[in-house]
Amino acid sequence: MTKLIAGNWKMNGSLAANTALLHALSEGLTEKPPCDIAVCVPAVYIAQIQLLKSTVAPLTAVEIGAQDVSAQSGGAFTGEVSARMLHELGCRYVIVGHSERRQYHGETDALVAEKAKAALGAGITPIVCVGETLAEREAGHTQEVVKRQLAAVVHANGHCISEIVVAYEPVWAIGTGKTASPEEAQAVHAVLRAQLKAATDQFLRIKVLYGGSMNAANAATLLAQPDIDGGLIGGASLKATDFLTIIAAARI
Repeated sequence: MTKLIAGNWKMNGSLAANTALLHALSEGLTEKPPCDIAVCVPAVYIAQIQLLKSTVAPLTAVEIGAQDVSAQSGGAFTGEVSARMLHELGCRYVIVGHSERRQYHGETDALVAEKAKAALGAGITPIVCVGETLAEREAGHTQEVVKRQLAAVVHANGHCISEIVVAYEPVWAIGTGKTASPEEAQAVHAVLRAQLKAATDQFLRIKVLYGGSMNAANAATLLAQPDIDGGLIGGASLKATDFLTIIAAARI
């Protein structure tokens, strides 16, 4: 399976910084990349990244992703962005259910499932995030939590489930500098893979990414695990050299 390396810029960037970052990335993408690549950017910058893609040849290999999407198709939902709008701007991916959305915006498993459904309905691949907090991990509830979160998406999307991407992001390892060991990450990925296998006979099409502080130093060992199909990269995606190193590691 071709791996996917997706950057999550979170609430970072500026017109000038984005241009510099994408040009730096393009200089390292002179050869055909060994994996699929995406950058999930703040919604206000999607059009800028689309323009850069159209004018800087190596960036044609970089797909655009959004960081969130409304579960609604349109109407009186001030401040929301629909999947149709994202598709019109050229988005290939959208992150749904990121732990920061769950924690700071109170997003439930059911809402995440509906957002995934909205994305799929518009022809966008949702990157569905699942993961446990430190307290849940220490209590031995990791498998229970991630399976519950994924089950909601499976239930809501039925036969379309083979079109999603899953990202395991242990909440305790996001932005903390802590990372699950390759063995710990692989164990959870194997659980998710088994759950997907039970849900669809097309389970081998579904990429399962690791999203807990993957960086240039640890990417190769994490990506070497049999059930880790790529990474959802936070801070390291804002540094061209680091992001390119992770992309190169996906050659495994």
